[in-house]
Amino acid sequence: MNNKILVTGSSGRFGLVLRSLVKNKNFYFPTKKQLNILNEKNITKIFNKINPSIVIHLAGLSRPMNVHEKEINKSIDLNIIGTANIVKACKKKNIKLIYFSTSYVYPGKKGNYKEEDPLLPVNNYAWSKLGGEAAVQMYPNSLILRVSMTEKPFVHKAAFSNVKSNFIYHEDVVTILLKIMKLKGVLNLGGKSQSIYNFVKKKNKNIKKIFLNKSQKNIMPRNSSMNITKLKNILKNFEIYAIIHLQNKQYCRINYSDNEKYQLHERKK
Repeated sequence: MNNKILVTGSSGRFGLVLRSLVKNKNFYFPTKKQLNILNEKNITKIFNKINPSIVIHLAGLSRPMNVHEKEINKSIDLNIIGTANIVKACKKKNIKLIYFSTSYVYPGKKGNYKEEDPLLPVNNYAWSKLGGEAAVQMYPNSLILRVSMTEKPFVHKAAFSNVKSNFIYHEDVVTILLKIMKLKGVLNLGGKSQSIYNFVKKKNKNIKKIFLNKSQKNIMPRNSSMNITKLKNILKNFEIYAIIHLQNKQYCRINYSDNEKYQLHERKK
């Protein structure tokens, strides 16, 4: 059985953390030079060479956030067209695709957004990620993760106290990702809903408190916090089966397929 996993964007912030924590030899991390997501022939060549069963698509453009306002073409190319190219390549070989999106695709006003809630990005970064989602949604053999994550330690000296999110650290996302790769659909992935300041303060008592002004509304949504009930239920189910397997002394492999009964998002054909 082929269980090779190819990761795009392995030189990005989360990609580097994933690479450092995953010791499985079945993971492949091609460089930007080896895998150009804007070159369909190059993508096909790499996919044929590695022959993965799963592609985790991290490659794209993120920060600084204002680059998506100043360099629209670059944002469209890398986050929308590049993602569409990956989707088409996966479709040709029926490869499972896991796409990392963002909680910023939600309107960011009331918070507690469920996976089925309407989407309305507030800035070009989120629009570009939603554009990528549109391509992935057309491919049933996929999982879209709307993620709220940040580096550890927090890279800024100040944090917004009037902006709510579900921030968790990259390392925690890796732990969750390895448990949910068999799922399909759309899933919110993050932690407790709280202000960015309160999240950061737990690890950094010296973090400064700042406020997002109305004039800065395009920087980020004021309340993009997500409802993560589905994620909690899935992880709870996973842990139950892990315990059963350990009790039966089946230490070698946990059967992830038990989680496949969770169809997170029913796509229209």
